[in-house]
Amino acid sequence: MYRIIKAIAKKELSQVMRDPNMLRIIFVMPFIQLLVLGYAITTDVKKIYTSVYDYDRSGLSREYVRSLSAGGYFITGSSNISLLEADKGFRENKYNATLIIPGGFSAKLRAGQPVKIGFMVDGANANSAAIALGYINFITGQYNLKISGLSQSIMMRQKRLYNPEGESVDYMVPGIVTLLLTMITMVLTSMAIVREREVGTLEQLMVTPISTPALILGKTIPFAILGFVEMSAALAFGVLWFHVPFVGSWLLLYVLTFIFLFTTLGMGMFVSTISKTQQQAMFLTWFFSIFAIMTSGLFAPIANMPQSIQYLTYLNPLRYFMKIVRAIMMKGATLNDLYPEALAMMAFGMAIFTSAWLRFSKRVK
Repeated sequence: MYRIIKAIAKKELSQVMRDPNMLRIIFVMPFIQLLVLGYAITTDVKKIYTSVYDYDRSGLSREYVRSLSAGGYFITGSSNISLLEADKGFRENKYNATLIIPGGFSAKLRAGQPVKIGFMVDGANANSAAIALGYINFITGQYNLKISGLSQSIMMRQKRLYNPEGESVDYMVPGIVTLLLTMITMVLTSMAIVREREVGTLEQLMVTPISTPALILGKTIPFAILGFVEMSAALAFGVLWFHVPFVGSWLLLYVLTFIFLFTTLGMGMFVSTISKTQQQAMFLTWFFSIFAIMTSGLFAPIANMPQSIQYLTYLNPLRYFMKIVRAIMMKGATLNDLYPEALAMMAFGMAIFTSAWLRFSKRVK
C-alpha cells in the first residue's frame, strides 16, 4: 500500500509541477497577496489631514498645534476658508478632521481657566473616527499636563507587550499566512479530484487494484506537503520582509498545522464530492472560505461581533488556528497555553476528514 500511495502522490506532484497555471496559483499569487495585504490591511490610523482654525494666533496655540503633528498622526495646515465651508471640505475628502481654537485660548490658560476647543472628525469610517478622537484626547491631556506645571500624585508607567511598536502588520501577517494555507490546500485538493472526474481518469483508477484509502491518501498527501512548503515560505517572507517577530516554537507550529490540515483537506474532499467541474469546485471553496475568513478574527476581533455571531464562530476551525499562529509567533505561547484550541481543532479535523472520507468513498464506488 505504501508503494501505491507513493506512486499516486508522485504522479500528483508531477502534474502540479508541469502545469504553469497551477505553479502560479501555488507560488506566485500567494506571495503577491501577502505583499499587498501586508501593506494594505492595517488597523493603524495615521496621516489624519486636519484643517486648523486658530483664532487666537498665540505662541501657546501654535505650540498646541505643533504637539498634534508629533508622531505623524495629524497632518495640520492652516485654512483660510470659512467655517461654513468645513462640511464641503469633508465631502470632497480634502481633510479628515477640523480643529477650532477660539480666541482667548492663551489668556484663559494663563489664568488657569478651562478652555473649550472644537474638534470635528469625519465619521464615515467609525473605527478611524474613534481612533482619531482617542489621539486628540491623549495629546490634549499630555499638553495640558505640560503647561499646567502641577505635580502629579499618581505616576503611571506604561508598557506595550508583544508588539511594542504597535505595528498592525505584526498582527495581520500571521493571519494572512493562515488564510493562504487554508485556501491553497482546499482549492488544490478539491480541484485535483474533480479534474480526474472531468477527464474520466477517476473511474479508470477505481477499476484498478488500488484501494480507496490508498487513492485518498495519495491524492491528499502531496497537497499537505505543498501546504507546509507554502506556509514555510510565507512565514519566512513575513519575518524577513515585514520583520514580523517569531518568538515561539517552530516545531509546535508545524505539529498544530498538521492537525489543522485534516480540516482543509477534508473540506477539499467534501467539495469534490458535490462538484462536477473545476469551476464549481472553485466557487464552493470560495463560498466556504468566506464564512471561515469573516468569522475567524482576521479583520475584526470576535469579541466585537454580535453575540449570535460569536457563538457561530465556535463552528469555524480557522478561528482556533488563527489564534494559535498569532499566539505562537507574537507571544511565544506553548501547548499548555493553547491546548483548548488544539483539542477543538483536532476534533474538527478528525470529524471533517472522516466524514469527507466516507462520503468520497461512497461516491467513487
